[in-house]
Amino acid sequence: QAVGVSASLGSMGLLRLVGVTWSWSLVAGLGVYLGTKSWKYFYIAARTAKRDLNGLYVLLRVKLALWRYVRSASNIPSIFAQTVKRHPNKPALIYEATGETWTFTQLDQISNAVAHWARGQGWVSGDVVALFMESRPLQVALWLGLAKVGVEAALINFSLRCDPLLHCIGVSGSRAIVFGAELADAMLEVSSSLSQSMVRFSTGDLSVEHLASLAAQPLDPILAAAPRHEPSPCDPPKGMNDRLFYIYTSGTTGLPKAAIVVHSRYYRIAAFGYFAFRMRSDDIVYDCLPLYHSAGNIIGVGQCLIHGLTVVVKKKFSASRFWEDCIKYNCTVVQYIGEICRYLLSQPVRPSEKGHKVRLAVGNGLRPSVWEAFTERFGVAQIGEFYGATECNCSIANMDGKVGACGFNSRILPNVYPIRLVRVDEDTMELVRDSRGLCVPCQPGEPGLLVGRINQQDPLRRFDGYANQDATRKKIAQNVFKKNDTAYISGDVLVMDDLGYMYFRDRSGDTFRWRGENVSTTEVEGILSNLLAQTDVAVYGVAVPGVEGKAGMAAIADPAGSFDCSSFLQNIQRVLPSYARPVFLRISPHVDTTGTFKIQKTRLQREGFDPRLTTDQIFLLNPRAACYEAVDEALYNAIVEGRMPL
Repeated sequence: QAVGVSASLGSMGLLRLVGVTWSWSLVAGLGVYLGTKSWKYFYIAARTAKRDLNGLYVLLRVKLALWRYVRSASNIPSIFAQTVKRHPNKPALIYEATGETWTFTQLDQISNAVAHWARGQGWVSGDVVALFMESRPLQVALWLGLAKVGVEAALINFSLRCDPLLHCIGVSGSRAIVFGAELADAMLEVSSSLSQSMVRFSTGDLSVEHLASLAAQPLDPILAAAPRHEPSPCDPPKGMNDRLFYIYTSGTTGLPKAAIVVHSRYYRIAAFGYFAFRMRSDDIVYDCLPLYHSAGNIIGVGQCLIHGLTVVVKKKFSASRFWEDCIKYNCTVVQYIGEICRYLLSQPVRPSEKGHKVRLAVGNGLRPSVWEAFTERFGVAQIGEFYGATECNCSIANMDGKVGACGFNSRILPNVYPIRLVRVDEDTMELVRDSRGLCVPCQPGEPGLLVGRINQQDPLRRFDGYANQDATRKKIAQNVFKKNDTAYISGDVLVMDDLGYMYFRDRSGDTFRWRGENVSTTEVEGILSNLLAQTDVAVYGVAVPGVEGKAGMAAIADPAGSFDCSSFLQNIQRVLPSYARPVFLRISPHVDTTGTFKIQKTRLQREGFDPRLTTDQIFLLNPRAACYEAVDEALYNAIVEGRMPL
């Protein structure tokens, strides 16, 4: 019903709409009560009405804005153009590493130069260019400028090396790659394996000899000489439901998948963050998350492009400099992943941690115990915890500060936002079906897989999937809410309480989360097995008390007893990003497999890194000594008690 409302609807009109919708909802609620004869329904309604009303307001506000932009054939570059007109001389992006400040006009002009350069290369709407660089304002100007002429960027994780890097470049179908000079060595490792037709550009300081060895052209002088005026529109023009760029995500199996981000998804994620957590136009956001992720590039930078906020881009997170940076740039909003908050708490007390102006921290993965300690020690008034994935259609947000919750869904009107927790078989992670063939909803307190109903005509409900169609199909289930419907399968297990608050429980399948990154066990197993001459390897995540996520552990078959920890570490440092390197090793004469040669991990995960439960050798990657050390009972106790940092 909200979609049919006039585009000129103001805030008061929207409030009246919410009031009418809520009144209608209460009438519907009375019908539910009469059908269920349960006073508990009214108890829940009384406890959650204010929260649900606010959630409905945010939902309608984003929905109406999207409807207007779809009707007017807008896209992210055209929305940004409106922002530039409102704030031409306001700081848009501040690069902490150099102190460089870009105003909205400067960001617009540099992105225009990128657009003219791209068009001069002969690239047309639908072509893809890979971006491989550390976080900096230029990365934003590059993908934004490419988008102005319909070219799609592939934002590649700058930690990747060798085969995973080649895979990510190739799976997007990129015609060219722009890389930072700081990643020249990583490019050199894969240069000979790249297509000879792929054009390569470097930004930053590289010698002529280095550029020649990489067959690359320097981009900086080209952009400096390019026109700064607005380019002519691309043909065909890109709309809100067309592709903007790709963000890579580790799926439950295999190498990273290129998740498709359309213009409406970019707007939706950024706008939900802005309205759900009550950001303001004068806020200054401290963004220390990598810009190849949706958190840093959409929830963070999106506030700049869409709502006109100033965003401070940090090259790399620093726990010791975090609060000093916030003071220096007068930041009022910070971004986090759960690990960041824990790192900050582990720092010695310093005056700057209470001398800042930060009132809101936005992110995900914050443990309840860390949550309260963080707010109390650092004086941050509001935590904006959310759940979501780049490609998902079932994002949720904690709008009222319920400690530990990553979001909520209304218990009295659950179908307003059609998401659900459904039962799964704990061993196979298959969806449990009832006699009608539909998924079985979870009751409060019962862990279940989060799913979201798909509606491709609704920008809030659509699922665009991945560049690989097989990967897309694996994330879609049939007959979930009702017959013949489709739903997105998140792959994550959550649990809901009586009031509808949801709490993250675990990641299903073959993925675990460590240091804010998703780690694909299948991918790491393949790489390690190749390093060890096709030896059987089982990779899995193990819980460590007091630590967010799960630490990677690799069980390695070594029947000859010749495994060398030192050379193994040297090899994995070359081919694996730091977050994917096994924290624990388990060296065993053999690794258990099924009759079809699938590695069995259940027992291994249950025993974890406790040396008392096995005769196998167990090692810990000691970050201080930069080597693997044997885990005995004393070291095990030090890890469990938090005396040995990971």
